[in-house]
Amino acid sequence: MDYLILREIGMIARCFQTINDIEFRELSLEKGQYLFLVRICENPGINQERLSNMLKVDKTTTAKAVKKLISKGYILKEQSKEDKRSFKLYPDKKAMEIYQFLRTEEDYSTETALKGFCNEEKEIVHKLLKKMRENIEKDWQAVKNGKDRGYLD
Repeated sequence: MDYLILREIGMIARCFQTINDIEFRELSLEKGQYLFLVRICENPGINQERLSNMLKVDKTTTAKAVKKLISKGYILKEQSKEDKRSFKLYPDKKAMEIYQFLRTEEDYSTETALKGFCNEEKEIVHKLLKKMRENIEKDWQAVKNGKDRGYLD
């Protein structure tokens, strides 16, 4: 029965991914690029490593998304003044022009997903999902760093 919980979470994530990929197609945003764009708009000057960790994706996925967003004129990549090996990401004017639209879409999706939930239920769902993320984050970090998850010991 427990496995059904993750399957439900997966189905929810895929539904939103499909909706957003279709909704944002006219903006030339695809395959979750809007997630990267929103986080860069909300965190101007973020570096790719922090962005990867924030979204829980590997560095290669982030690098590809950043490269595409740069080529589409949504973000700027500037060398860090503090560390010449590091680069900071900033939203371009084009990104800021669509940021509110992306946030409005996210708010609508959130409202739809939580329809019929009272505030207490929303708090409980958030608390439980956060706890689940914190539990799995340890395995994510281990696998990301080339280690085993530990269940085979």
